[in-house]
Amino acid sequence: MISLKTAYYYILAVKINFTKFFKKIYFTTGFYKKSLISKVPSQFFFFPNPFLISSISDYKKFAFQINNLDPKKFWEQEYSHKEKRELHNFLWLSSIDRKDDSSTLRKIVSLWNLNNLKYKSLIWETSIISKRIISWILNADIILKNSNFDFKRNFIESIVIQTNHIKKNFKYEIDHQKKIEVITALILSGLVFKEYEENYEYSLKELEKLIETFFDDKGFPLTRSPNDLLNYTKYFLLIKEVIKDAQKYVPEVLENIIEKNLECLKQITTPNNSLPLFNGSVEKDLTNFYEYINHFKIKIKKQKISTGNIYVLKNKKDVIYFEAGDPPQKNYSSCYQSGPLSFEYFFDGQKVITNSGFGVNISKKARFLSRFTSSQSALCLNDTSIVGFEKNNMMNKAYGFLIKRDFKILDLEHINNSNEIKVKAGHNAYLKNFGCIHNRAISIDKIKNKIVGQDKIMRKSINSRIKYDVRFHLYPGITAVQTLGGSNLLIQINKNKALLFSTNEKSLKIEKSIFFGGQKVLDNYCIVISGIMENNEKIINWEIVKKI
Repeated sequence: MISLKTAYYYILAVKINFTKFFKKIYFTTGFYKKSLISKVPSQFFFFPNPFLISSISDYKKFAFQINNLDPKKFWEQEYSHKEKRELHNFLWLSSIDRKDDSSTLRKIVSLWNLNNLKYKSLIWETSIISKRIISWILNADIILKNSNFDFKRNFIESIVIQTNHIKKNFKYEIDHQKKIEVITALILSGLVFKEYEENYEYSLKELEKLIETFFDDKGFPLTRSPNDLLNYTKYFLLIKEVIKDAQKYVPEVLENIIEKNLECLKQITTPNNSLPLFNGSVEKDLTNFYEYINHFKIKIKKQKISTGNIYVLKNKKDVIYFEAGDPPQKNYSSCYQSGPLSFEYFFDGQKVITNSGFGVNISKKARFLSRFTSSQSALCLNDTSIVGFEKNNMMNKAYGFLIKRDFKILDLEHINNSNEIKVKAGHNAYLKNFGCIHNRAISIDKIKNKIVGQDKIMRKSINSRIKYDVRFHLYPGITAVQTLGGSNLLIQINKNKALLFSTNEKSLKIEKSIFFGGQKVLDNYCIVISGIMENNEKIINWEIVKKI
């Protein structure tokens, strides 16, 4: 039976998809193109610091020479869909050699304006057009250097036309990441063009609404995604610094959310300077990001015990990240991964146990597979994912893959004393289908210097066959070998470093697995404890100790 909530989202999805369809037709008309033309400013009020774009671009510590490019070939080559997106968002401008003659760059921009200033679905996609505006404005000093009157006017007019487009359609945007991109582009346009100062005032109001609705009181996104936390923080920092460049007052709400965001980020930044792979996160080196922060001498407050219901357990060389939060609301769940009580483990700065990551940078199939419980270091019953995902094409096209059913985290407890640091919790995601509650406890034994874990499955009655699998995905490159006794595994980190994984269970094995957290699918290994529930309660104990 379809719930009222599902019916509501379905009806809304139909409306969203039909609106998108008819608007795309309307966008291609000459009438719409004329509606985007408005007053062209004579000049930039000021040129923002181009260094600011490095927060949102894939900043490289090298520069390529723009003079070596042929402008015509630059646009005429065959590119993949992904390459086209990256080419047309112009974020690559952050990597050009700024000492070069900018005439070649102006030819590239002129050819773009000549061929693309009328709506085209990919090139005028919200995220691409917003990033293009941001990049053009932040690099306007080099683009306009020694330019003539006609180029300057056409360049500014192009920015105005594209800005008018994203402003007209902002109210129809439901993607939270795209919203902050549009807001940033509009704020920039309102600051550099005095004639469009209303863009600045309008965007500040929308920014405040977004902050109020997208973050919890600690500053963590309601999507529960560390990746969203990082991306939003980057845009907030960019907005703040551009406002300061324009010598305007930075809104208090923006200052506060940046402070909270940075505190959350610092709390969950791993020993290898990345994010734990929970709920839509991918591998990303944060070294340049923290260098960016240091450039502005931003101080980050003392860290919390937990943020976004991600608990961090640290002792000497051991660090554990434990995911213990309820799933997000349906409209925030398009990147949610079905792995409550999953964890990631680092030893001596190196990741050992991981989740499989989010396959968004690989393919739609990889993204879909990476959302299942089996892709997380967690418990799986009867090869079933903890949450179901909407299969309706209409809804998925409108929102992305939303969760179909949710669950509750139970009896969450954090302990930190002289003997151990521990977190334990349960969830009822398997209660409806299997009558089971899953509890997990993970601790770092400070005295014996080892990791101690326990998974407990409890059910009301024995009336069906229930198979359980507890998976521990090993980070790519790390291998494991089963010992002769069968209840131990040797985890080989490198030639001189190894860990011993042991359990009270007889069925301990090593399986091949796949990792989705990077730019391509990687092979890895997975430790699996399997069995069949024979009683109302099953307790699975396991340990990780240092191999001497």
